[in-house]
Amino acid sequence: MSSQLSARELLELGDEGRTKSVLTRFWPEVLGTFFGVGVGTFINFQTRRPPFSGIQKHIFLTAGLVAAFTYLQKHRDSYFAEKDAILRHYLELHPEEFQEPPRKKIADIFEPWVPVR
Repeated sequence: MSSQLSARELLELGDEGRTKSVLTRFWPEVLGTFFGVGVGTFINFQTRRPPFSGIQKHIFLTAGLVAAFTYLQKHRDSYFAEKDAILRHYLELHPEEFQEPPRKKIADIFEPWVPVR
């Protein structure tokens, strides 16, 4: 993708040419497992039990947190998809508000340099 795309072109492009990273694809499972086992171990530590005693506690916490994080990820994805759809629709209805700004050279942006000694 080029950085020379306008706002309209970026919104129309969507997810074309983009791939999700490994962490983005698997973060609900990774975080759910980490926090499920971690919270179970922490509870056992606070009650002065061996770290992995009551393994069902770890399993239920892990399963519950993976399910919760997966739900939150899907909800977040649908929220941003709806937000993008609203922006895309607004762009279609009001293209005059999204004119491409004129390109400027860096020399036009900087002020003349005067050395102070």
